Amino acid sequence: MSDLQSSVDRHKQSAAEQRLATPEGRLEFIKATLSCWLGTTMEYVDFALYGLAAGLVFTDVFFPGTDPTIGLLSSFATYSVGFAARPIGAVFFGRLGDRKGRKFVLVTTIALMGISTTLIGFIPSYATIGLWAPAMLVMLRFIQGFGAGAELSGATVMLGEYAPPKHRGLIASIIGIGSNSGTLIASAVWLLVLMLDEKDVVSWGWRIPFILSAVIAIAATLIRRHVRETPVFEQEQKELKQQTATTTVNTTGSKISFWARNKAFFVMLGLRIGENGPSYLAQGFVIGYVVKSLEVSKTVATTAVFIASLLGFLVIPFAGWLSDRYGRRIVYRWFCFLLMLYAVPAYMFLETRDPFIVGSIIVIGMCLASLGIFGVQAAYGVELFGVRNRYSKMALAKELGGIISGGTASLVASALLKHYQTWWPIAIYFAAMASIGFFTTFFAPETRGRDLNAVEDAI
Repeated sequence: MSDLQSSVDRHKQSAAEQRLATPEGRLEFIKATLSCWLGTTMEYVDFALYGLAAGLVFTDVFFPGTDPTIGLLSSFATYSVGFAARPIGAVFFGRLGDRKGRKFVLVTTIALMGISTTLIGFIPSYATIGLWAPAMLVMLRFIQGFGAGAELSGATVMLGEYAPPKHRGLIASIIGIGSNSGTLIASAVWLLVLMLDEKDVVSWGWRIPFILSAVIAIAATLIRRHVRETPVFEQEQKELKQQTATTTVNTTGSKISFWARNKAFFVMLGLRIGENGPSYLAQGFVIGYVVKSLEVSKTVATTAVFIASLLGFLVIPFAGWLSDRYGRRIVYRWFCFLLMLYAVPAYMFLETRDPFIVGSIIVIGMCLASLGIFGVQAAYGVELFGVRNRYSKMALAKELGGIISGGTASLVASALLKHYQTWWPIAIYFAAMASIGFFTTFFAPETRGRDLNAVEDAI
């Protein structure tokens, strides 16, 4: 009998279901859900704040006197630094999370992210300290990325391991709601900031969103300190102790190699590219493009991000529910396919510069790439990996995928715009990344309802 089948037999009622059967367990579930939501909110406040600031004001604050396209390119280059640090954080914190526990790591990562994001709001401008200004920005972006490299995956693992199997897609999608909440808060604060005079926005107004993010970081840190470890991890630690006590550790037990089965890792990598690249083009690059290159009002793009974020509270859980009902693979495939169809018409219609059309394009793109597909990915990623290396493998796959796609998407798109002076290469680039996710689903397994205490990867 395979180890996977033995695990299924031992856990006819999952560890999560056993804990949720008690009032104390349900309270712990609520606390864990709240802490994961706030942590992911913090991460996406960070990246949404920076994405909006890079497109709207950072050219003037940190790279003044340059050509608008070159300034935009420089702003997004520093944006990419955070992504370069994420795989390092994923490896470092992911291994700690698999050995010491999910909670231990998540308290540390939220503190790192909160401190670095807040400090960005205090960096003097280029006019004040010259090249030290962008240098400090790069350093803090690196620290943000180092913490964020394990934050999203850690919160996803924690929530997935707390959720009952039948509703794992819906509950794990709360991670997506957290990301959406972060984007919503960032765009709402930016809308208020943009009510100021333009000179005030550039001189001091842009600092407000970064400084205020400290409130979320403090709240998330305090809650996480009082959250119990996940039922799946506790069950795994219990079984390891029993194995140690009887001195019977089999080859698929605690000595499973990180690279024992590689296919799940590369499947996650492909799925991530198909989501993350289009997502950062849809909510990051497009802001700078319509404002700086097409000269559409800043409030049009920011309002569109705000509206899409509101819709996300419906789109994300609906996508998670669909994956519980019909399966992770087919729902993911359809989202990627829709993104492939969206790319060319979207950039074509942006050229109209009509505020309503431009706003609608941004809203649709975010609902598909940044919201819907992300709602499916949470449970899918958790179920792809075995319990012994789940955190580290998923974090590394997602962050490498993030670098290859989202981390460089705005930079590559800016370079394509600079070289070709037209939109069509960007649209092709967008569709190409979505197609990687689409074709990956044909090699991916269906994981819906999988026993998370299984020690082997799903493939």
